[in-house]
Amino acid sequence: MKSLIISASSDAGVSIDGAKDGALKLGKYLENLNKEVIYIKNRDNFVKDKNPLNKRKNEEEINIFNEKLYQTIIENKDKFPFTIGGDHAIAIGSALASQKNHGNIGIIWFDAHPDYNTFKTTITGNIHGLPLASITGFDNASLTNFHHSSFVKYENTVIVGARSIDKEELVNLKKAGIKVFTTEDIKNLGIEKVLNETLKIASQNTLGIHISYDLDVIDPKLAPGVSVPESEGINLEDAYKAIDILFKDVDKIVSLDLVEFNPLFDQDDKTYNIACNLINNIISKIDSKKF
Repeated sequence: MKSLIISASSDAGVSIDGAKDGALKLGKYLENLNKEVIYIKNRDNFVKDKNPLNKRKNEEEINIFNEKLYQTIIENKDKFPFTIGGDHAIAIGSALASQKNHGNIGIIWFDAHPDYNTFKTTITGNIHGLPLASITGFDNASLTNFHHSSFVKYENTVIVGARSIDKEELVNLKKAGIKVFTTEDIKNLGIEKVLNETLKIASQNTLGIHISYDLDVIDPKLAPGVSVPESEGINLEDAYKAIDILFKDVDKIVSLDLVEFNPLFDQDDKTYNIACNLINNIISKIDSKKF
């Protein structure tokens, strides 16, 4: 199947700079593999608000960006969208476009953070902590005004690798009934058992699965090039193996994000090389999909 590769170059969702440069760097890597890449960027006149007291930082810019990303994916419905961020707020556009295109999808969210805050519960006001709640229609309606369709169902939403959950965010997750597998669960049960159960949940009565893979799910000793590192992440064997397990039934997977690579914090290209390895494997899986 032909892929639609998008470099979603925005870090408006986080007060830390750099993730937008990660999207550009990985886009150039894909161009060197002779892949066609569409670049979506913030407006030229955009100046990022980093005010810690503003709980709706850069909301307008994020909405403009995500609507552009959303429409790009909608207009290329016959292709597999592989969106490279950028901070995780870009997944609002990519995942909801997939939901619109397929009608009813599940979502697997690899992340050290559940990203299930609302404007009422966020501590930082960084919108990259709100996308999964937005994608499932749990409050945050102002972030999804461009999406005139259903949201991803709570019961088909799974978080994998979480280990930093805000107190009020945990309340949100419990209200919604979202299934969360922590890194401790992965260590105790093994990545294969966790992901087999994850696939069952995400695929139950759905027409496809969207994967959103935040590189901070990996231990920062191995992958330091992320904006908000959290210790005790998954190891590289599990990070790579996850893609093979999830694509076992390749036609179930209908779209994918890879986000939060921040070259400003990378060391000796460790994280860049990991991201490139993941990209190579993902591209090979997409290429094997049938129409």
